[in-house]
Amino acid sequence: MWKKIKPYVIGILIPLLVGGLSALATRNSMDIYEEIVKPPLAPPGAVFPIVWSILFVLMGIGSARVYIKGGDQKVFPLFIYGIQLIVNFFWTLIFFNMQSYLLAFIWLIFLLVLVIYMAYEFYRIDKWAGILQIPYILWIMFAGYLTWMIYLLN
Repeated sequence: MWKKIKPYVIGILIPLLVGGLSALATRNSMDIYEEIVKPPLAPPGAVFPIVWSILFVLMGIGSARVYIKGGDQKVFPLFIYGIQLIVNFFWTLIFFNMQSYLLAFIWLIFLLVLVIYMAYEFYRIDKWAGILQIPYILWIMFAGYLTWMIYLLN
């Protein structure tokens, strides 16, 4: 049984650990978020850890499915997956620690391109692995709106 669930456990733990490290690196992020001028539709700060936890679990499941089903074809999609996790991590530092909102917006566009490409590569190996990334893509697009408007308002 462990052999079947191990890729899923590891797959889910990796993005959750990246998210946890990101949260540690930006401990005062909710204070900053509360202080800045926010656009309409900006959710309360408490929404972000919930949404990100769900997205990290979906990413982890998708990556595990690619790992299991990908054979020799899994290396490149999982490489893109790793790169986008790193880019995702640094977005948080740019936005909260540096408070460089324009750079954060540009960085987010780069992340969006990577995630769309990753989802496409995942889909080529396993349909559901790619489909599971759609909420992530939509959330990044929403984050793009928030980041751009925060840049304009602050």
